[in-house]
Amino acid sequence: MGDDVPLGLYLGLLFFLLICSAFFSGTETALMSLNRYRLRHKAKSGHKGAKLTERLLERPDRLIGLILFGNNLVNFTAASLVTVIALKLGGPAAVVAGTIIFTLVVLIFAEVTPKTLAALHPERIALPSAFVYYPLSKIAIPIVWLINVIANGLLRLVGVHPDRGDGNHLTIQELRTLVAEAGALLPRKRHQMLMGVLELEEVTVDDILIPHNDVVGIDLEDDWDDTLRIIRESGFTRLPVYRDGIDNVVGLLHLKRLVQKTSLDNLTKEQLEPLIAEPYFVPEGTTLNQQLVQFQRTRQRTAFIVDEYGDIQGIVTLEDILEEIVGEFTSEPTPAHADVQLDKDSGGYVVDAGTSIRELNRTMNWHLPTDGPKTLNGLILEYLETIPEKGTGLKLNNYPIEILQTSENVVKSVRIHAPEPGQQALAG
Repeated sequence: MGDDVPLGLYLGLLFFLLICSAFFSGTETALMSLNRYRLRHKAKSGHKGAKLTERLLERPDRLIGLILFGNNLVNFTAASLVTVIALKLGGPAAVVAGTIIFTLVVLIFAEVTPKTLAALHPERIALPSAFVYYPLSKIAIPIVWLINVIANGLLRLVGVHPDRGDGNHLTIQELRTLVAEAGALLPRKRHQMLMGVLELEEVTVDDILIPHNDVVGIDLEDDWDDTLRIIRESGFTRLPVYRDGIDNVVGLLHLKRLVQKTSLDNLTKEQLEPLIAEPYFVPEGTTLNQQLVQFQRTRQRTAFIVDEYGDIQGIVTLEDILEEIVGEFTSEPTPAHADVQLDKDSGGYVVDAGTSIRELNRTMNWHLPTDGPKTLNGLILEYLETIPEKGTGLKLNNYPIEILQTSENVVKSVRIHAPEPGQQALAG
């Protein structure tokens, strides 16, 4: 440009180039900071800007090449203009000062400020910018193609293949983190259900089974009147049937089928035995998601959990697994807090020590540790390493616990208080 070009034109062009530089810098950060899943949702909902943005991000190498080409073009052009302006104003001596000032201006107004704004509000900046980049990407195809060929070739020389990216797939752990962080945006019940589904892969049948000593069933060696009383009073729809103990299980009796076949008043043992279904066994350690699939495949609702020696550890039902997702819903007679009673005198809770820790945490919103023993009794015995006496006190995860009743080898009941003021329960 010659000396006859007005200085104002130079300054106006420089200002325009700075705006362009800020646009390229800010939109680059915004486009790369977008939540891809929110973008995909908007695109499927018909948002035109989201659709264009999703197309651009299908090939991020091309988009980055286009943005950097434009950004460097305007920055180098602006630097040349600064040199011309500095020469017009103060000669060669002013070039150094002009370069320093221009560097600060670009850093503040064309880099830091727009990129910070874009990082804070990526959607507001990225989606409208797609209407600029999409036609530009068509116009600049030859230049962008050449840039990408050279850049991708250099990457391949060092063993990096641009077309083999990790994609946007989430692992179960990442999805769990995503759902946990979205807790404030979801109703509490729905959030708990989503977390319950995602935790099925980590929780095993051992964590939710009904221990064998708590199983209500029919012993064929018992007096027949006792058997009829159990059938009438148990309140359960399915009862295990065994001989001389649960380890000698015969099968499972479905009481609804029993009532359909005959009257309880006239029921005999000979009529009962043909109605007993074959037992369904599952090895301990089976994850809940696997067991849920197995229940569906075999059309079963109750399984006997066995250890490596074939001894029955307890039973698990389809309802138990579903309650891990949706919470308590069963129509069985046992209420959700049957093993937990409020102690009004002390302000704590009297708890049956044989209760599952997971059940206590879920129903009482407690945070007792779940990575060890499955019952409260087991947790206390592991902590104390001895059978405690009545009145013994301890603290687990900031929960004060007092032993109320013990027998020869187990803790029967305890009193638990919420964490003391100023303390929080540790994550279990």
